[in-house]
Amino acid sequence: MKKRKICIILTTRGNYAKMKSVIQKIQTTKDLELQLVLGGMVVLEKYGRIFDTLSDTHLVVNKNINFVIEGENLVTMAKSSGLAATEFATVCQDLKPDIVIIIADRFECLSFAMTAAYMNIVVAHVEGGEVSGSIDESIRHAITKLSHIHFPASSEAAKRIEMMGENSDHIHVVGGTSMDMLRGLDLDNLAPFSDLQRNFGMGAIQNLTKNGYLVLIQHPVTTEYEDNFKHIQETIDAIKELSMPVMWIMPNMDAGSDGINKGIRQFREGENPKFVHFFKSLPIEYYAPLLNNAACILGNSSSGIRESEYLGTPAVNIGTRQHGRERGGNVIDVGYNRAEIVDTVKIQIEHGKYKSDYLYGDGHASSKIVNILQNCELVSQKKITY
Repeated sequence: MKKRKICIILTTRGNYAKMKSVIQKIQTTKDLELQLVLGGMVVLEKYGRIFDTLSDTHLVVNKNINFVIEGENLVTMAKSSGLAATEFATVCQDLKPDIVIIIADRFECLSFAMTAAYMNIVVAHVEGGEVSGSIDESIRHAITKLSHIHFPASSEAAKRIEMMGENSDHIHVVGGTSMDMLRGLDLDNLAPFSDLQRNFGMGAIQNLTKNGYLVLIQHPVTTEYEDNFKHIQETIDAIKELSMPVMWIMPNMDAGSDGINKGIRQFREGENPKFVHFFKSLPIEYYAPLLNNAACILGNSSSGIRESEYLGTPAVNIGTRQHGRERGGNVIDVGYNRAEIVDTVKIQIEHGKYKSDYLYGDGHASSKIVNILQNCELVSQKKITY
């Protein structure tokens, strides 16, 4: 029997965390063939070239694509989207996948979904139907309308997909795929991460103890492009006042990261903080124990909503990037205000670990996804259902 070819495109560290368990399941499924494509942040040294620090470098990569125009502003993001479509069209022509898996809501993922749809390739969308801030909200729903199979992480997200006119038979609530990775890791062991500090990243080496440090990830908000520099200044002032060890993971490549990176650079070079260690990126194998043992995660990454909820790690969500996203009781929202950030982090540290919540799945998503990929009908024609 001819193997069904499944194409997965990894462009960020988050993509890898979400897709590793699915990749592993596909590799061990005899009637599926994995096609792995790398691009964006994962192939650029500026963002850490995440595959350089992975134990999985034996993975066969079918194609590398380059589409990122440097500058991290509104114009370069729009132009990078166009290049992503052009590059991925060549990938599809060469690899001829049966199904392309599109992940979440990044700008280049809309380009991939559009390209696959134009080329009559079935699109499977992971994490559609969710609500959030920034341009991500619009991109996610646009991808939903280009997709043929839907793998939402929650029942509320599934309802929204159906309300957009998608066929309920093609909507499968599977949970968050990154929880599969968390379920399979030793989350209490910080030793590998402590060793990693000595060889990767920038800044003073921190002596990490359970509940004795903060994790910080603050991405740009594209729809607040002019204000990102000002916003990161408030966060920097907050961690200076808190004066705890901080593991800071640098922002993604969205428009506005130029402002955030400028603020970080001025802080790092001008003040040489002894309590912060910066990382361009971290593979999930190192990041998961780091998050699990942190006193609190702050910033605006979806990880402070999803993975932190699964682990019960206290989270302080800053600003509007995650506006409207479903969240558990471990998350407290604050504005871009130093005093509010400081006070809320202190409240979360005082509270300590929360009970784990499984709003985004219990760690068994990949098996459900692969079973559907094996058996679903490959139909690229769509019709609205109302």
